Amino acid sequence: MTPPRILFFGYSEVGYECLSLLLERGDHVVALVTHEDHPGEKIWFQTPAVAARAKGVPVFTPENVNTPEWRERLAALQPDLILSVYYRHMIGTKLLALPRLGAWNLHGSLLPAYRGRAPINWAVLHGEPRIGMTLHRMVARADAGAIIDQNGVNLSPRDTAEEAFRKVLPCARRVLARQIGGLLAGKVRETPQDESRATCFGGRKPEDGRIAWTQTSRQIFNLIRAVTDPYPGAFTDVGPARLMVWWGETDSAAARDRRGAPGEILSVAPLVVATGDGALELTRTEWRGAAAPALAVGQVL
Repeated sequence: MTPPRILFFGYSEVGYECLSLLLERGDHVVALVTHEDHPGEKIWFQTPAVAARAKGVPVFTPENVNTPEWRERLAALQPDLILSVYYRHMIGTKLLALPRLGAWNLHGSLLPAYRGRAPINWAVLHGEPRIGMTLHRMVARADAGAIIDQNGVNLSPRDTAEEAFRKVLPCARRVLARQIGGLLAGKVRETPQDESRATCFGGRKPEDGRIAWTQTSRQIFNLIRAVTDPYPGAFTDVGPARLMVWWGETDSAAARDRRGAPGEILSVAPLVVATGDGALELTRTEWRGAAAPALAVGQVL
């Protein structure tokens, strides 16, 4: 009996882990559709193209997978099942309708919460205590299809987005390992999402790291840990110079019980800045764009 033909769409280390699982199992992956690494992006993760090329799986990197030419090319592969894992573009309904066993997506949140882009960064920014991975049917709306399975992990209130990613990464492989047999047999149990609990967020840009000092110390700290290295980072501008804030502390001896106007420098060494409800010590910083300016107590950023 011919094994089902899997067309895999994926990127990031989650895509790498899940494609590796299929290849280790000996599943019939007919091709990988992925992305070229962006020259301006720090690639700190393994990508599925590495796993695919090691096993001789064809790798395609279309700019737009939904053109008639690409739809025809992928249809010619006669996929029985489509699996998408951290693929960054929407897959059109004409492609989703191709496989007889359906099209499925592994999303980096506990759906229906955090639909959309960068779910782990958004969850850390909002101080979520728990995140996870969800396997669901793909439909026209992003991340809105019925759920098959999900698995989660607890976060520390000090975890960075990368640390959160590392914690949740095994959940993806765990969920896929549990469900791939059922997917290939066409026997899975689907549970519709509760739309009343759905939240959706868009992609994040470097500019979204700008600090609003009127926010609470905890909100600013959550922003810092959500976008710190290897992401673009939180920042505040001082004239032509940009102060990148890679880490801070809300309850250090220097920041504890301090008050001032939001953005006011309360101490230069160590650097402590007032927030909407207290103060934050900036413990790891970097100046960019211009020479570091002279800072003074009482100055407002």
